[in-house]
Amino acid sequence: MQNPYEWDHYSDQPYQLKDKRYKKKSRKMVTGSLIRTALYSLIFLPLALLATPFRRAKEYTSADIVALVVDPLRYGEETLEMIGELGVKKIEIRIKMWELDSLRSVEQFCKRCDTKILFVLMQDRESVVDEELRQKSFETIFKVLSPYSNEFVIGTTINRAKWGFWSVDEYLLFYKSALDLRNKEYPNLLLIGGGVIDFEYHFFAHVLSSRLKFDAISSLLYVDRRGAPERSQLGFDLVSKINLLSSLIALKQRVPLYITETNYPLTGTAPYAPTSEKEAVSESEYSCYMVRYFLLALASKQVKSVFWHQLIASGYGLVDARGSTLRKREAFYAFKTLVAVLDGSEFITLAQKRDLFEMLLQRDSSTIRIFWSGGSEQRRYFSSEYEFVDMSGKKFITNTLLIGAAPIYLIEDNI
Repeated sequence: MQNPYEWDHYSDQPYQLKDKRYKKKSRKMVTGSLIRTALYSLIFLPLALLATPFRRAKEYTSADIVALVVDPLRYGEETLEMIGELGVKKIEIRIKMWELDSLRSVEQFCKRCDTKILFVLMQDRESVVDEELRQKSFETIFKVLSPYSNEFVIGTTINRAKWGFWSVDEYLLFYKSALDLRNKEYPNLLLIGGGVIDFEYHFFAHVLSSRLKFDAISSLLYVDRRGAPERSQLGFDLVSKINLLSSLIALKQRVPLYITETNYPLTGTAPYAPTSEKEAVSESEYSCYMVRYFLLALASKQVKSVFWHQLIASGYGLVDARGSTLRKREAFYAFKTLVAVLDGSEFITLAQKRDLFEMLLQRDSSTIRIFWSGGSEQRRYFSSEYEFVDMSGKKFITNTLLIGAAPIYLIEDNI
């Protein structure tokens, strides 16, 4: 039979599975696991919902929240230069377990990179079903990459069959292979699990019901079918989704939460966009939504890091690679400004009045105020003129601020 799992090099993800008979047969084989997923969700999701008001705030620094996915195998030199320009403190590198011959190239990149690194190990169907193959793969990966980071996400996007998993039970066996190896030979490694994409927390309920030890939980929490991150889905906006997941995690294990991927597809970029044109947004909307996503995740005080996916990607990245030269989008400078503003700062509070948001941060002797609107533009008048910084890092002076979709920063010295 022809391999039904094919990789889309344009959008950097697997193609949708097209063989209906194969899909039907595969689902039938994992019926028991799917039933268990439903049962665990009926038990744990209501408990997590009840526990949400009593969750504890996590002591994470503001700088930790801003992280970035990069691909060291394409535009490696340019990637290193842009990491330095952005000032980002932590990056994520995705490792394809079916292309381990590229590990030495990844290693050379890591040797030259000064930032913290999170490795995400991306499975294929062979590594899911072949225990001997995945054990050898984990051995190779840990041996080569463990000198450069102790954080490894084991598996990704576990609730999408095109990524190789047909059930949570298959994922747990996959994760256990890595866990057994870690416990035996690499005790200093931190293994991160979960890897559920979108607001499908019934899969998390099943994952967390297991007795396996997770050092942190990963989520790929996209909101690209809901528009702005403040918009709700089934009554949950981004912050309430994060809070619910954090409460669900706390029912079983008190470990950090990482959002290891998020972005919005960009209009007019097919076939590079990861979804259809219907979900796509303009480059301006993309920048606004993503910066607000990071600020809201910070305000939740439940997420250690959010990884913008990714640096160079024509359909959803900070940099467009379709032309003869790499083009830095508006989002590149928005990300750079966000990194600079949050560096060394401490989150104090987030206030909301209707669609108007104001965040307060503290940095040494300075107070940082961040304004944006989730709806129509609104004017705000100040008693005197102040120097503001727009989303892209440009400064301007005014006493009348027009607050819209793009966050605006005000940094005041407390004398």
